[in-house]
Amino acid sequence: MTVELRIILVIVSFATAALMLRRIRRSKVRIEDSVFWIVLSGVILLMSIFPQIADACAAALHVYDTANFLFLFFIFVLLVKLFTMSVHMSQLESKLERTVQAQALHAKEGEDETPRQDA
Repeated sequence: MTVELRIILVIVSFATAALMLRRIRRSKVRIEDSVFWIVLSGVILLMSIFPQIADACAAALHVYDTANFLFLFFIFVLLVKLFTMSVHMSQLESKLERTVQAQALHAKEGEDETPRQDA
């Protein structure tokens, strides 16, 4: 891994962690969601400080270059995150749909119980 790539990874790692901590302080993101990004920035920092880890993983997986392994690894991690977010969003949409249906039934029952006044 080149020195330039290692420097870029360190900068990206600190920038990601700083951004997440800033968002947590401003209550713009849930702590549970930000843990993923802080851990990911820690992994980036770890791989940039100790490039032997990334080199060993690239060699074990028979990836041509360490930089290619890093791209592959982070694409995989982000795809897993995207999948978990999609599952979570589907659950929220189902819950919202059930809530709206229950609210509509409750409103309909309220209309049926009101006495009508004939003039």
